[in-house]
Amino acid sequence: MNLHLTIGPVVSLIAGILILIMPRLLNFIVAIYLIVIGLLGLFGTGALEL
Repeated sequence: MNLHLTIGPVVSLIAGILILIMPRLLNFIVAIYLIVIGLLGLFGTGALEL
């Protein structure tokens, strides 16, 4: 059985959970999420698949 995860949905899930736990960090979490998604878009996710 193979498990294939891409990093985009995993980052989204982690960001959503952190926002629920600590709403004051919303700006910080959104900024990091946008940076990570932007970098993944530029460089691709070929090497980051599990």
